[in-house]
Amino acid sequence: MSATRIVIADDSVLVRAGVEALLSIEPGHEIVGIAGSLPELIEVVDQVSPDLVITDVRMPPTRVDEGIEAANRFRTSHPDVGVLVLSQFADPAYLRRLVDGGSGRRGYLLKDNLATPGELVTAIDLIHRGGSFIDPAVVELLVNQQSNKVSSSLTRLTERETEILAGIASGKSNVAIGEQLFIGHRAVEKHINSIFAKLDLFDDPDANRRVRAVLMYLQGAA
Repeated sequence: MSATRIVIADDSVLVRAGVEALLSIEPGHEIVGIAGSLPELIEVVDQVSPDLVITDVRMPPTRVDEGIEAANRFRTSHPDVGVLVLSQFADPAYLRRLVDGGSGRRGYLLKDNLATPGELVTAIDLIHRGGSFIDPAVVELLVNQQSNKVSSSLTRLTERETEILAGIASGKSNVAIGEQLFIGHRAVEKHINSIFAKLDLFDDPDANRRVRAVLMYLQGAA
């Protein structure tokens, strides 16, 4: 299996070196380009056509939201390129903008979770396969910011299904959700399958359907 070809974009030389060092520990990843600003990132991606971009959320020239802008731009110019946004900011607004055009091949990971390669590699692999990754800390913030607004799709869910979907959004496993609600994990699985059906989530791996269901829940209730 060929290595995942990656471009790293961050105006901090230390961060770029740190990400490179982490990925060098794990086989199957090849760094094919480096950028320190949005214009440089666009140029490098045009030149090397990577599988995936790992980008800081704030870079020159404005240091506002260049990573999000790049992700949205590449959705049109390079639709097969995955984008993992790294940020020190657990800001739900960034995540919402990142997935506005769809959650496929997109991810958001806090830099605090770069101490070990585990989360980074998990995110890269999910995104490279066409899935999504959301840092659990950002999901928790989104859940805490809920209002009473719900989407029409979510109104199809029963009270129990909504409780289970909230548990998924909080990053809980099926077993943990079952323990919280005092039901067995098989009952949780049955409810989750019902949630997928009611939200019209078909023909996708379960991990990706869970992410899409969470995004629908958070966007509909935020």
